[in-house]
Amino acid sequence: MALWTNCPKFLVIWLIEMTVLDPRFGHTRTDQVENASKYLNREISWLDFANRLLDLACQETLPLFERIKFMAIFGQGLDEFFQVRVAGLKDQVAAGLAKRSPDGATAREQLTWIKEKVDGLLVRQDEIFLNSIIPSLSSTSIVISKFSDLDDSQKLEVLRVFDEKIYPILTPLAVDQGHPFPYISNLSLNLAVTIDDGHSSNRKFSRVKVPPLLGRFIRLAIPGDVTCLLPTEEVIANNLDGLFPGMKIRDHYCFRVTRNVDLSVDEDEAEDLLSAVEIELRRRRFGRAVRLEVQSGTSSYIEELLIDELELERKDVYRVRSLLDYTGLWDIASLDRPDLKLVPWTPRTPKRLINENFEPENIFKVIAQGDLLVHHPYESFSKSVESFVDAASQDPDVLAIKQTLYRTSGDSPIVQSLIRAAESGKQVAVLVELKARFDEKRNIEWARALEKAGVHVVYGLLGLKTHAKTTLVIRSEEGRIRRYCHIGTGNYNPSTAQSYEDLGLLTCSDELGSDLGELFNYLTGYSKRDVYQKIIVAPSMLLAKLSSLIEQQSKLGSQGYIAIKVNGLTHPAIIDDLYEASNRGVRVDLIVRGVCMLRPGVPGMSENIQVRSIVGRFLEHSRIFCFGTPEGQDHNIFIGSADLMERNLEHRVEVITPVEDRTIKSRLWDIIGRCLRDDVCSWSLTRAGTWVKNDTMSGFSCQDSLIETSSLADV
Repeated sequence: MALWTNCPKFLVIWLIEMTVLDPRFGHTRTDQVENASKYLNREISWLDFANRLLDLACQETLPLFERIKFMAIFGQGLDEFFQVRVAGLKDQVAAGLAKRSPDGATAREQLTWIKEKVDGLLVRQDEIFLNSIIPSLSSTSIVISKFSDLDDSQKLEVLRVFDEKIYPILTPLAVDQGHPFPYISNLSLNLAVTIDDGHSSNRKFSRVKVPPLLGRFIRLAIPGDVTCLLPTEEVIANNLDGLFPGMKIRDHYCFRVTRNVDLSVDEDEAEDLLSAVEIELRRRRFGRAVRLEVQSGTSSYIEELLIDELELERKDVYRVRSLLDYTGLWDIASLDRPDLKLVPWTPRTPKRLINENFEPENIFKVIAQGDLLVHHPYESFSKSVESFVDAASQDPDVLAIKQTLYRTSGDSPIVQSLIRAAESGKQVAVLVELKARFDEKRNIEWARALEKAGVHVVYGLLGLKTHAKTTLVIRSEEGRIRRYCHIGTGNYNPSTAQSYEDLGLLTCSDELGSDLGELFNYLTGYSKRDVYQKIIVAPSMLLAKLSSLIEQQSKLGSQGYIAIKVNGLTHPAIIDDLYEASNRGVRVDLIVRGVCMLRPGVPGMSENIQVRSIVGRFLEHSRIFCFGTPEGQDHNIFIGSADLMERNLEHRVEVITPVEDRTIKSRLWDIIGRCLRDDVCSWSLTRAGTWVKNDTMSGFSCQDSLIETSSLADV
């Protein structure tokens, strides 16, 4: 209190203002301070999203397994954040780059902020798991035990399981003059063990890897209705005597290493992109270590040894009181306990795709009668998009199918349909994006399977990822060629289509069909076309078009309106355009699920902008761009694959399409309206850069309301 009492009044006011505008203030140059107040930091914004996931994990109104799923998603997201984002910042520091983020921060400064933020998140994670999740599981007869909590008969059962199923596949690796420190694979769970011979004080170190094929928990067979789960590392740790006979176990601790996994393919030098990506995938497992996770209480000897051998710094160490590797909680969420889960949702078949006898209609006839919007997972992906590709593969009048594949599932019916089409003599061309992060190996396997079936497979454009979600079907009808199209916001992945909220437009518009034909010529050949009749393509034209659309609304002043729903908003040019629109009186509603660098509600900069995030049962993934009010005669609505981020607008092939059907436009406005009305799954971003849960008396959930009304949709 004395600090504030003795501080000059003007300095107190300045400190308060800077804390509101930028909690991380401290830049000395004026332009850095201005940028810091103008943009939020991207990395901190993502960690704020992770915190919103943890908030859902402690909401007791949700079914228990749903809360556990959010903890698993949190753990998985944090793993990817370190593998890519933190690794990238560390590369900048190692290279001595002076590059600053849009908010004016150096890579080293951002790493410091990340460390502070993540340490806080891990404390919260531990509190939720230990003080809420575990007691809640116990009350439902699911017990996560420690070995020390077991009775003698249960310990004997653990010993039997260890001897029969675990011991034979373990490989302890000693570290001494004859045994170098072993390679620790990315995200593997390990035990660091110190031992001696019982006669001397010389400690010896050994590493025991917890084999991932064993699963995260060992289920004990005990009488009654109780499900007893023992972490696999607990089973191994309490049977180490069998691995080191004649030696004395001094101590043991669990640890986990995260490595840089970003591919660095030199496409200019690569003669064969497929082979180059395969080589990089093999190198990925040897990526530089960027994070060390250890159990709280791990000895300083073990920590120092691991830090030294992994070439890390002390600030790269993260201590956890509960479990290491929260992705293993998926094993609990998948237990057969429907009473602890949400009532399963079965997507509805769009009304136009079935007749009065509930039999499927000919999908080409349906599309020919008018554009069809499909909204997943409220409406079935399998009965719409999959059926579209499947029908094309079997229809004798279909001459060719062309598709972009960014991600798909391991058992994709769509890929099987493409293979069947090629084997039946149709012309099939597929762009498989080999550089889709974390799916490179799977995409290589699909590419080879497709090529083997006679599909024309291409691997994308030099220097760009192809992220567009497009399918083109060429069909012969009464002596003429007709093109049927699907343009979507989500991947052709039937697994994620059950939990990702996405949109797709099925149409036989001549203009869109022609545009997609030109797009595929660009993707598979040497076409340099960058202007199309309807679609807007990145990176050639999308950024400029979006800026133009925002400017059109700016000219209308207070009569203008913009509503945008995306997953991320980080592009400084788009943010600046939105600031300018706000300054001219345009009302701007943004629904941004994850990272958002725009700072809303600042007088004279963004006072007419509000930002919301929807985090709920389904992952909000669709992208909708609305310019003008629903009542306006010339308002424009687009859907497509692009977020408002540098990577999407400048380094990827993205496609957004205008929506012109009045009924479909009305339906899109309805989706936007529900998101803006939500006070159950939504958060609001403040000008201080913090997220506040929206909690009013109405209790309106956009996702629940769409589940309730999805069967009534008639477009």
